[in-house]
Amino acid sequence: MERAKMAEESLETAAEHERILREIESTDTACIGPTLRSVYDGEEHGRFMEKLESRIRNHDREIEKMCNFHYQGFVDSITELLKVRGEAQKLKNQVTDTNRKLQHEGKELVIAMEELKQCRLQQRNISATVDKLMLCLPVLEMYSKLRDQMKTKRHYPALKTLEHLEHTYLPQVSHYRFCKVMVDNIPKLREEIKDVSMSDLKDFLESIRKHSDKIGETAMKQGKEWGETEDHEGKAQQQRNLDNIVLQQPRIGSKRKSKKDVYTIFDAEIESTSPKSEQDSGILDVEDEEDDEEVPGAQDLVDFSPVYRCLHIYSVLGARETFENYYRKQRRKQARLVLQPPSNMHETLDGYRKYFNQIVGFFVVEDHILHTTQGLVNRAYIDELWEMALSKTIAALRTHSSYCSDPNLVLDLKNLIVLFADTLQVYGFPVNQLFDMLLEIRDQYSETLLKKWAGVFRSILDSDNYSPIPVTSEETYKKVVGQFPFQDIELEKQPFPKKFPFSEFVPKVYNQIKEFIYACLKFSEDLHLSATEVDDMIRKSTNLLLTRTLSNSLQNVIKRKNIGLTELVQIIINTTHLEKSCKYLEEFITNITNVLPETVHTTKLYGTTTFKDARHAAEEEIYTNLNQKIDQFLQLADYDWMTGDLDNKASDYLVDLIAFLRSTFAVFTHLPGKVAQTACMSACKHLATSLMQLLLEAEVRQLTLGALQQFNLDIRECEQFARSGPVPGFQEDTLQLAFIDLRQLLDLFIQWDWSTYLADYGQPNCKYLRVNPVTALTLLEKMKDTSRKNNMFAQFRKNERDKQKLIDTVAKQLRGLISSHHS
Repeated sequence: MERAKMAEESLETAAEHERILREIESTDTACIGPTLRSVYDGEEHGRFMEKLESRIRNHDREIEKMCNFHYQGFVDSITELLKVRGEAQKLKNQVTDTNRKLQHEGKELVIAMEELKQCRLQQRNISATVDKLMLCLPVLEMYSKLRDQMKTKRHYPALKTLEHLEHTYLPQVSHYRFCKVMVDNIPKLREEIKDVSMSDLKDFLESIRKHSDKIGETAMKQGKEWGETEDHEGKAQQQRNLDNIVLQQPRIGSKRKSKKDVYTIFDAEIESTSPKSEQDSGILDVEDEEDDEEVPGAQDLVDFSPVYRCLHIYSVLGARETFENYYRKQRRKQARLVLQPPSNMHETLDGYRKYFNQIVGFFVVEDHILHTTQGLVNRAYIDELWEMALSKTIAALRTHSSYCSDPNLVLDLKNLIVLFADTLQVYGFPVNQLFDMLLEIRDQYSETLLKKWAGVFRSILDSDNYSPIPVTSEETYKKVVGQFPFQDIELEKQPFPKKFPFSEFVPKVYNQIKEFIYACLKFSEDLHLSATEVDDMIRKSTNLLLTRTLSNSLQNVIKRKNIGLTELVQIIINTTHLEKSCKYLEEFITNITNVLPETVHTTKLYGTTTFKDARHAAEEEIYTNLNQKIDQFLQLADYDWMTGDLDNKASDYLVDLIAFLRSTFAVFTHLPGKVAQTACMSACKHLATSLMQLLLEAEVRQLTLGALQQFNLDIRECEQFARSGPVPGFQEDTLQLAFIDLRQLLDLFIQWDWSTYLADYGQPNCKYLRVNPVTALTLLEKMKDTSRKNNMFAQFRKNERDKQKLIDTVAKQLRGLISSHHS
């Protein structure tokens, strides 16, 4: 039993030891303590050690087997591990470098984190500040409202806000230092409101000054309409003139505001806290409406609320008198500026219109202030300003009207002055001095008319073709006759086409003289002049037009360089017809003034003298022009003074000259006979004199007998022209006498008839009476030089030597003749 029991206990111990060994093998080393404690708790720990040793040996054998089996793999693993060690070192180096870079880059992040920390701190401070400010927000809002009102120039509401701020809001937060500053600044703010209010008034005054012309324009437009309403028929002509003066614009429909409306706006603004409305600008925006809308009053274009508002503020603050004195002083300064005309006012009607508009606008505003405020201005103040304005305006008009060179501008200025005076008269201002001044401008108007018509006549004369007017039909004929009083029965009988004897400038000049008379008449309208005064003014001005303006224009045309003979002939014909038309101009003036020419002191027209003088000047210019044309042809002369050949025909230039003279004198058929004859004789004499000078000029040092014979052919051509009678009326060979000096001189040399010349010299009936011995000697010296210089063997030829001796002998005799003649 005991054995069995021992055997049984031995089996249980062996099983326990086996369990403990399994736990040791499978349990983590940290948890093996309790297992080992159970071994020592029993008494079989020796046997357990044996089993443990046995188990170790078994495991060693298995390990050895395993190692033997996996030895090559182990060796390979060690080899790989050695390789990995190198890579591990590289990885270590990379990690170290990365760590260093990370530390470097992290510095900025650290700094940013510090800044963020400070920002968070500031944010907390701001939040705390905002919380404190919320307690003061009502005060700040009220103060901001005050500033906005001051900024938008709503001065009176600003005073109300300042009062609320001072008595209601500031006491609630008086322990804050900024509130104490506000309390200290309240008197300054009140003074600032006062100053800003005055600045608002200054802006209004500046705006009014800039827009005075618009106000005055509207007022003058109304004055024009009122004048038409009062006397429509009596001012019909004036209406036509004013339409050209008053600025033509679409009629203005305004946002019309009466004085009551203005105060309504003012009161509403006091209660309102919104920004300033457009009414505070001083000038209301005006919309263009349809033409049939009513033209607003000048005062309706202006918002006077800044004046009323500033006046009210100063009254509340107890400084009304200061405000009144300032307003009057500034308006006096503006009046002086308005009354100072621009330097170029005389150049355009717009300059005068703007000047008048500004004056009217100024006094319309003052008139409105007078009637809409209580004592800001008074009648004595207005009258004082008007007296100053009247004197300065009249002085300015006298000065600037004297610079006007355009009669239309002067005429429009006269009508504008009438409108200016009528407009101001409606507002109760005396204007008699303006009407007196218009009589002074009348003389200036006459001068400007003369200057204008000088240009008109110059344009007509420059554009004329100086050819008779051709007509191809009865209608055209009647049209010309309707423009100019002309009657010619023979011309009427001629079939079409036909020509009037005068050119187009005749009817044009005649009609322009009538237009001048009409222009003189226009200025006298509405000036309350008698018919005799009007007639005298027109006649005196017309005489100046004829004797000074038209006469100078004709003289300038006649004397200009490029005038031709045809034009000069036509001018003579034209002035003849204009001279005849003077009686019709007399009748024309009589018809429009109803003053008979027989009336005492009636001035006569001097047109006849004017046209006669022009005609005589044209005749003299014809003579001069003909001579200049002859000189131009003679410049083409190209004689070969050393030639020995003869062409047996006249020179080409002379043939052309004679042809020109023939055609020219053919045009002279319409001229008076004496004019044509004088012109022809003057031309022939000038031609003969020029040919003689050409023959004897110093540059011609040598000439031959052949050259003289060629020159003789040219003289014969001239004589043939004189014999042909280019102009009728000459007796026999009168025209040929112009060439007698040349003829006798050439005959003497060509015939070599010195014996006759020397024997008969000094006798009344000698053959060569017109040959001067000095002229003969000069020409002979030219031939003597030819004999010596051009014939190098002349001294070896008997005939040449004889000829030279003869020339020397004749020259010696001529010198003796000259000496005896002079002595």
